[in-house]
Amino acid sequence: MAGLEVLYTCVAGNITCPQDAVVCFVHWELIKNGYRCIGSGDDARSSDKKSELLPADWSNNKELYSLRYKANNSDTQMLLKAITVDSTLIFNLMNSSTQQVSDLTVNINDHVNTDQLHTFDSVFKDADSLSEKVKTQLLPPQDRPTGQRAERKSQRDEEEEEQRRRGEDSDPLRIPSRNPRQGTHPHWPDPMVPPFAAGGADLDPFGSRGGGGMIVDPLRSGYPRSGFDPSSGIPDILPPGAVPPGARFDPFGPIGRHRPGPDPDHMPPPGYDDMFM
Repeated sequence: MAGLEVLYTCVAGNITCPQDAVVCFVHWELIKNGYRCIGSGDDARSSDKKSELLPADWSNNKELYSLRYKANNSDTQMLLKAITVDSTLIFNLMNSSTQQVSDLTVNINDHVNTDQLHTFDSVFKDADSLSEKVKTQLLPPQDRPTGQRAERKSQRDEEEEEQRRRGEDSDPLRIPSRNPRQGTHPHWPDPMVPPFAAGGADLDPFGSRGGGGMIVDPLRSGYPRSGFDPSSGIPDILPPGAVPPGARFDPFGPIGRHRPGPDPDHMPPPGYDDMFM
C-alpha cells in the first residue's frame, strides 16, 4: 500500500501493541480519502494543523484513541475514536457539524500479527479486507465508492417502495387508487375447468351448463315434483317472466301461502292477554 509503509516506519517507535497497528492503518485510510489529521483529543488546540502524520501523543492511551480530522476541500471536521474491548477495536467516526456517526468493529487477531509489529511486510493480515471495511462501514456515505453508494441507494429505494405497497395493502381505510398498478396481472384459474369445477354452477344461474346454482336444487333433484314453474310467475308475489326459463330460483316464501279463507293467525287464541294462564 503506497504511503502506509512510510507512515508505519515513522511511527514504529510508538507502536507497542496490536491495536496501535490497527489505528495506524485506519488513520491512513482516512488520509487516502481526502482527510488530514489536525490533532489528538476531543478539543481543538492552538497547535492544530493539517498533516498526513499522526500526532506525537496519538498512542498514549491504549484503551481509548481520540483523533481529529479535517477534510482537504471543505471545513468538515471529523472526530475518530477507537475503544479497546478485549481483542477487538470499536471505531466511531463522528461529523462534528451534523453529529452523524458511523462505526466499525475490528477483530484485531484477524488483521494483525502480534509477533511481527516491527516488520511492516508481515504485520498486517488480510489488509485488503480491512481496507474495504473501512471504506464501506466507517467512512461517511459521501466518501464511499460511487458504484457501491448508488447500489445501496437503489436497494434502499426498492425496500422503501415495497414497505409502502405493503402499508397500502394492509390499510383497510385506504381508498384504492383509480390507476391500476403496472405489471403482469395474476393468473386466475377457470372455475369451470377441473379441479375447480366444483361449485361452477353457482356462476351459471341460467343453467347453460346443465344445472342450477344449488348443490341440491329442488327443481332438478330428480324426484317427482309438482308442475310449479317460476318463470310463469307467482300470484301476488312475482309477475310472469320475472324469472327467466331454466334459471335458478330460490323461493322466498311458501308457495301458495295466500290461501282462501281466514288466516288462522288473524284471531288471537282465547286468553292470550291473561298473564296468569
